[in-house]
Amino acid sequence: MQLTEDQIYALAPDEASKKAGRDLAGPAKWVTKGINELALWGECQGSGSKPYQTQVDLTSIAFKCSCPSRKFPCKHGLGLLLLCARQPALFTNGDMPAWVSDWISKRSEKEEKKVEKAEKPVDENAQAKRQQAREQKVSGGIAELQVWIKDIVRGGILTMPEKGASFWENMARRMVDSQAGGLAGMVRALAATNFWNEGWQSSFMDKLLQLYLVAESYQHLANINPLLQQDIRTAIGFTTSQEELKQQTGVTDIWLVIGKDSRDEQQLTVEQNWLYGIKTNQYALVLQFIARGQFGQLALSPGMFLEAELAYFPSAVPYRAIIKNYNAVRPVDLAAIQSYSGWQQVAGQESDLNSRLPFRGEMPFVVAGLKPVLYQKQWWLQDQDGGLCKIASAYQNIWQLMAISGGEALTMTVIGKENEYRPLGVWHQNNYKAI
Repeated sequence: MQLTEDQIYALAPDEASKKAGRDLAGPAKWVTKGINELALWGECQGSGSKPYQTQVDLTSIAFKCSCPSRKFPCKHGLGLLLLCARQPALFTNGDMPAWVSDWISKRSEKEEKKVEKAEKPVDENAQAKRQQAREQKVSGGIAELQVWIKDIVRGGILTMPEKGASFWENMARRMVDSQAGGLAGMVRALAATNFWNEGWQSSFMDKLLQLYLVAESYQHLANINPLLQQDIRTAIGFTTSQEELKQQTGVTDIWLVIGKDSRDEQQLTVEQNWLYGIKTNQYALVLQFIARGQFGQLALSPGMFLEAELAYFPSAVPYRAIIKNYNAVRPVDLAAIQSYSGWQQVAGQESDLNSRLPFRGEMPFVVAGLKPVLYQKQWWLQDQDGGLCKIASAYQNIWQLMAISGGEALTMTVIGKENEYRPLGVWHQNNYKAI
């Protein structure tokens, strides 16, 4: 797999590693260098007498190095890849040394075992027993969670800022033990409330009530719409097989990538890609989970147009999806974009979405004629009728937005929920610009 320099830099765990990798991307640093169709390897002379042995699996981009660094990939792995990308002729194409071939062989054996496991017939009886055992664990955990929530309400929420970290983390861990990871995340979101912010009580109660609603709904699944059942199970932490999704007929359209964001969670990078279907007027969230030091299968960037088939996860409000297949295509006429006329229309759509899925998260909207205005020391987005909606306080690109708009109204993609949004991108001179 041949990577560009930009793709290599994207693998770096932090800015310091990028700089250190650049410093090592010179031939003088490397005692030996080699490559073949399976691996890239080299020995880098450090401060000690023995050079560091660095190797890269080129079939799936994985790293190993004998240096003591805890970063993954380390600076030596990045430097070796960068040197190969810049000066491939320096690398001898030949047999791998023993320290490389042993590592590659072990990785190949693991992959073969994974394939064998996947091809092994499923024991349906054993699978049903495991599922039943999990359902019982989840029910037990939820019973404790409901008591915990009621205790919070009985005692009053004004004491919440005084609670220590253990108050929240103990319940989150209990949910993990109950195999309800989604509920654990919702508990931790409660703990992350900014209790020093004016009006924290409103956002706290909103999250607390959503947590209770999901927990209570699980006790009555049999009487709930099948699609909403899927949303409840997903919120709790049950997963849907992507292989099964791929077998279903998807939605084919020309999709515009309207936004992209990523965050680190332990050893994973969670990448969010928001898409808009030009013909169907549908929105989609495509998640990609990338192990530290690995390279994602999707290479999407805001403003890119895709001809793609998307399969949506079952939901009362279809939104999260996977891409079954896609091809990048030339930009299309953005005049075909269907936008909301202002905040009043967005509010109507929000009400409809909330009636179908009351514990949903934030979603994107394309809104025409929005311009940023400063009012009462706070930035807002004003629509063509003078309606105002607050820009999220954490939004940091207000001056970039002002520079692009020049204070004029633009068609804009925003993401948020109810009464607070942040801009993702704007339509400017018939082009889409991410901000």
